[in-house]
Amino acid sequence: MKPAPSPDLPAKTNPIIVFSKPFQSLSAEDSAALVEEVGFDGIECPVRGDGQIVPERVEEDLPRLVEAFRKRKLVIPVIVSEISTIGQPNAERVLRAAAKAGVKTVRLGIFKYAPDRTIARQVDEFGRVLKEIGEACGELGIQAALQNHSGVDRFGAPVWDFVTAHRDHHVANVGMCFDIGHAIVEGGLSWPIQARLAEPYYAAVYVKDYFWKNGPNGWRPSSAPLGDGMVDRSFITGLRRSGYSGVICQHHEYPLGGREEMVGHMRRDLRVLQAWLA
Repeated sequence: MKPAPSPDLPAKTNPIIVFSKPFQSLSAEDSAALVEEVGFDGIECPVRGDGQIVPERVEEDLPRLVEAFRKRKLVIPVIVSEISTIGQPNAERVLRAAAKAGVKTVRLGIFKYAPDRTIARQVDEFGRVLKEIGEACGELGIQAALQNHSGVDRFGAPVWDFVTAHRDHHVANVGMCFDIGHAIVEGGLSWPIQARLAEPYYAAVYVKDYFWKNGPNGWRPSSAPLGDGMVDRSFITGLRRSGYSGVICQHHEYPLGGREEMVGHMRRDLRVLQAWLA
């Protein structure tokens, strides 16, 4: 499934944006200035209760943020929502505001498995929900997407469940924000299988790095600067070979420090990604 092209995206293959969560407390103008300083093409903006924009103010604040970025020739092609059903509070408000502001992709919220019901039954239920969300997005000319976030109870973490639900219910207008970091946490050596399964559904590609660390609570994934962990540049090589030309979004989960230090870390990770893409 190919994402709808945005007229606001830079005329280039694989525009590189950044998840603005680490600096979401900045004003619209300061946020745009920081992104321009680092060298990204734009941001993925969190629109949620603890986000850069709260859902109750999305009609007012999202256009202002888009305009602040547009003045610097930067874009906001993706927003992050808490939407997990079309009937929940503010779901339609966020989707309509995104469409009106020219945002083409809305990342969905968390879908969790319940421990007391079969996985197969819940995959079927999630498929019905995705179909309903997709139909609402289709009416607005936008696309929803699910992140393959790692976790013991996360729908989409192993990828095959999302693909099954998508196929069985003929879901339209819902893709995947494929996160290679989470795919490697979940898949270990089998991440190329997850990537191949998800490839037809790419709405965006997320890049961040992890390694496994043994501590007081046992082995846990620990975030790291890009290139210092287990994420293999061969994923990017395969991505280029696939012909994918959409958004690549860098996420930063490791400590970034203050503004000056944060800019340095982000520039360094951006340089690594650009080198891999070259």
